[in-house]
Amino acid sequence: MLDELKTARKVVGIKQLRKSLKGGQIRCAFLAEDADPNLTDPIRTECAALGVELVCVPTMEQLGKACGISVGAAAAGLLA
Repeated sequence: MLDELKTARKVVGIKQLRKSLKGGQIRCAFLAEDADPNLTDPIRTECAALGVELVCVPTMEQLGKACGISVGAAAAGLLA
């Protein structure tokens, strides 16, 4: 599923993911396990409440690379 981030319509970043979650536009969310829990825990809660699939990625570097960007990413999501 991580491979899908390269080509699918997506959002990258905590703010963009939270905004899209609230709008009901996310079908699957990705969080980096090494990201700040103060930023990622609210997203975990929102995903659980909305029934959105959540995939954990070991590092921000891996998530950023999967998204096709040259920096790390704490969060990303596939648009519905």
